[in-house]
Amino acid sequence: MKNESTLTRRSFIATGTALAGAMMMDPLQVQSQSMMADSKKRIAIVGTGSRALGMWSKDVQQSYPDKVAFVGLCDINPGRVEYFKKAAGFNCPTFTDFEKMMKEVKPDTLIVTTVDATHHQYIIRGMELGANIITEKPMTTDEQKCEAILQAEKKTGKKVTVTFNYRYSPHRAKLYELLRSGAIGDLTSVDFHWYLDTSHGADYFRRWHRLKEKGGSLWVHKATHHFDLLNWWIESDPSEVFATGTLDFYGKNNAFRDTNCRPCPHKDKCNFYFDITKRQSYMDLYVAHEKHDGYLRDGCVWKEDINIYDKMAATIRYANGVQVSYSLTTYSPYEGYRIAFNGTKGRLDAWIEESNPIEEKNYDEIVLSQNFGKREFIRVPHGTSGHGGGDRLLKDKIFGGVVEDPLHQSASVRDGALSILVGIAARNSCETGKPVRISELTSIQPGEKRQFVNG
Repeated sequence: MKNESTLTRRSFIATGTALAGAMMMDPLQVQSQSMMADSKKRIAIVGTGSRALGMWSKDVQQSYPDKVAFVGLCDINPGRVEYFKKAAGFNCPTFTDFEKMMKEVKPDTLIVTTVDATHHQYIIRGMELGANIITEKPMTTDEQKCEAILQAEKKTGKKVTVTFNYRYSPHRAKLYELLRSGAIGDLTSVDFHWYLDTSHGADYFRRWHRLKEKGGSLWVHKATHHFDLLNWWIESDPSEVFATGTLDFYGKNNAFRDTNCRPCPHKDKCNFYFDITKRQSYMDLYVAHEKHDGYLRDGCVWKEDINIYDKMAATIRYANGVQVSYSLTTYSPYEGYRIAFNGTKGRLDAWIEESNPIEEKNYDEIVLSQNFGKREFIRVPHGTSGHGGGDRLLKDKIFGGVVEDPLHQSASVRDGALSILVGIAARNSCETGKPVRISELTSIQPGEKRQFVNG
């Protein structure tokens, strides 16, 4: 298989001469910027793709101008990092050498938004070089890297925050409140089924996520969101996972394919043809800079190198006895999820359709059914930001100085670890055909009661 990057990750993170294309900043300019930023959180970003651009840059600067200062940007692709700087409206220096950035601009906070399998490198080295870490989910992709991060946090005394925005959406927060109120008695089991549609779901199979060695499979990259929600709602630690997974739809399961959509001779008959030329932001961020690393943002969903699952199911057992039935389908005609919480006194149901809803409405609904009692329909108004309203609330907590956390929505390194460990255990179970105990993966020993973040 051809390597998608002509610049190696090792050379990217290594100390030494910056790679070709890195833009240098005059030391006096760095010093001046440092003085102005002394009273603010000094932030650097490593990994300047669409996630960082849309979530962690321009909006953060505009929303919290008196609290944050962006002091450095780093990416393996010199063209992309320069475009990112312009698109975000920043005036900070850019780098293709991570060590050089950290040592020159000395951020106190590092945002990690690189390819998932490289997260651990920047999280660990970032802490060693004096920064607290804000990392996109998943925190990392396997148990060895996870353990290395856990040990590095202990050794350095720095803090890792995992950005689980789903916890902050009003609908999911309401479910948490209802569960804590005892509305259905003691929770005994959960049925949780997530559906990715043929637009969003397919996109994972045309990008680098299609490779297990880069994204850890969708058990880790995508489902970490869902497993974190379960850990948070249930307020206990997962203890054992048994899972199955297959690749039934994408990849080799088609008669024709090509490298990517633009040159494809089959585009007139492929329902998954993606015309990236109609997305100017992608043309500017990705296509214009393919020459540097060879990354094709409009990759073919039928490529034979795809080695992740597109149909997955798991049984998860928690330390407090709660049992979860979970599934993820990646080629559904609609996007969303169905969830039910079963308790000793009743049941909570929700069906959230995130694309092509049957009925346009400005609320999500929860059904509370009580044993030998009435059924109540609870309407939760939509949030006003991305991910069901969770994005703004998460950013307010991280950057806005919000201290209160009554629903325990803040996520620590332990939360980040336990979410991915469910996915890692599921992936390992698929490969071995056996159940996997969480306690056997890292030094974390599951507890019957969840450990909350302090402060």
